[in-house]
Amino acid sequence: MASEDETDVLIVGGGPAGLTAAIYLARFHLRVTVVDRGGGRATLIPKTRNHAGFPEGIAGAELVRRMRDQAERYGARTIAAEVTALARVADRFIATAGAHAVTARAVLLATGVTNHRPAMDEAMHDAALARGLLRYCPICDGYEVTDRRVAVIGTGERGVREALFLRGYTADVTLIAPERGHDLDDTARATLAEAGVTLAGEPCGAIALADAAIVIGGRRFDTAYPALGSAIHSGLAAMLGAATSPDGCMIVDAHQRTAVPGLYAAGDVVLGLDQISHAMGEGGVAATTIRNDLADRAPLRRATP
Repeated sequence: MASEDETDVLIVGGGPAGLTAAIYLARFHLRVTVVDRGGGRATLIPKTRNHAGFPEGIAGAELVRRMRDQAERYGARTIAAEVTALARVADRFIATAGAHAVTARAVLLATGVTNHRPAMDEAMHDAALARGLLRYCPICDGYEVTDRRVAVIGTGERGVREALFLRGYTADVTLIAPERGHDLDDTARATLAEAGVTLAGEPCGAIALADAAIVIGGRRFDTAYPALGSAIHSGLAAMLGAATSPDGCMIVDAHQRTAVPGLYAAGDVVLGLDQISHAMGEGGVAATTIRNDLADRAPLRRATP
């Protein structure tokens, strides 16, 4: 038997965007339920050093834990489960999350994305990530690879963009195709050559860890950046007929509203800069919009305690 939960706002996703919104909404004296399946991308960051206010850096999992504790301090409820179904009935939303059935007046999707990983054993992948031998966000941590030997695993436009971006940090950048050689036209090859990016002639091959290096197809690097794209978690939006971009990102207005009344989105699931600070900003905008939209439907008046 599913337990039933009635709330003002359901937030799907407990990362920086969702938890920022939860803090705001709880402090607006609204009932807030956050449903999070765990394993969000922010929790996998060994240490972020470009997040303002943490000059020595902070682990992603610790940052998320602090944000969740803060939301709960003000009354937000969190549920560890995955939302597998979402429907709109009249002016309410009904979500199914494990043993829970949640009814909400508004829904914020902060479901994020998952990076496509290179072909390597999961334990090796996690060890490489923890040691800084494998990195996914040059905007976040390109500074840490200054003047180091860097590999970019990718090809096509995405691989070229990432290799050129990292060239601003180090003179030693190699672009390695994940499989079957490179998909690059003459213009792309010329651009890479002019920038001083080495183009590996063979596909990626086997990946191994050795001492303080990651070894890719027999070549040693200080770190490697997979530029393989991401899986965008916008399936719940599709259940409600919300618009998405060709690659699956949710389409919202300047206030994080979708075209479905009462449905909002924030963070990496929305097309934009995949950064903690950006996700938090969108979470704050979304929360304030939700509060005001709900007040337009029925004035919010706090009862005398």
